Amino acid sequence: MRDQLRIFAGNSNAELAQEICDHLDIPLGRLNITHFSNDNLFVQVLENVRERDCFVVQSFTAPVSDHILELMITLDALRSASARRITAVIPYYSYARSDKKDAPRISITGRLIADLLHTAGANRALTMDLHAPQVHGFFSVPVDHLTAIPIITDYVKENYDLKRAVAVAADAGGAKRVGRVASRLGLPMAIIDKRRIGDNNVHQGFVVGEVEGRTALVFEDEIATGGTMISTIRTLLAAGANGVIAGATHPILCGNAVEKLEASGLAELIVTNTCHVPPSKQSSKLKVLSVAPLMAEAIRRIHTGESVGALFT
Repeated sequence: MRDQLRIFAGNSNAELAQEICDHLDIPLGRLNITHFSNDNLFVQVLENVRERDCFVVQSFTAPVSDHILELMITLDALRSASARRITAVIPYYSYARSDKKDAPRISITGRLIADLLHTAGANRALTMDLHAPQVHGFFSVPVDHLTAIPIITDYVKENYDLKRAVAVAADAGGAKRVGRVASRLGLPMAIIDKRRIGDNNVHQGFVVGEVEGRTALVFEDEIATGGTMISTIRTLLAAGANGVIAGATHPILCGNAVEKLEASGLAELIVTNTCHVPPSKQSSKLKVLSVAPLMAEAIRRIHTGESVGALFT
């Protein structure tokens, strides 16, 4: 495996790529990523990849457009260097939110980016907890769609008494995802009636289900501004919940989201490292779990031709 497998990292989450390589006991592939004086991006692969199985790790985090272009150019460079197979490893695919035409004259950008990845040279993709699962079908190449739910629920099992707990979906759209959390933890489930007004303005009504006197476990695919989560916490506490634990796969944490969540009454926010969390966003209430062992095993199975299906449970 060491001779034929190569893993490269863009600038969005090099720490995760290195951790994946550590689990596989292989060195991180060498890239030279710089800018010309006119700000054009330059990517050079600094080792032989001819007939190698290559994986490029890049999350679509800020600056999103720069990181996407960096990935596209890297894929194209690997293809030009005669790599045998190229897999785009995208732990966080931000454009999964753009999955439908819900306004006049707009792009379904989740599909557009999938098309561009194929055009750039990706033969397959590996991602995690897409905001809209149907985005999986936008790709014309094979996609392995992992989930961090087992990682987060295992942590919750080990660290919390769940005898009086309930899994809560912040809206109807998240009910299926939270249903999987409830099933893994053996918990009842509740749903909050949410009405969104604009990008960051959320009005929540009432709780469907029993939360009074219980610890509420809220699970989302991502946390950006924290607006939905804060509104959810307020609604649950007002409904009599004893406390709120939150889980999310992707910690975008825009602006002062961490500070707002700290002041919200939240007991703990459990996230993963699909997105790099800089020291400035670290918090005593923020627990970051690593997806590197799961992604490393998925990469190993893809490389060796084994089934990846067992990793989805």
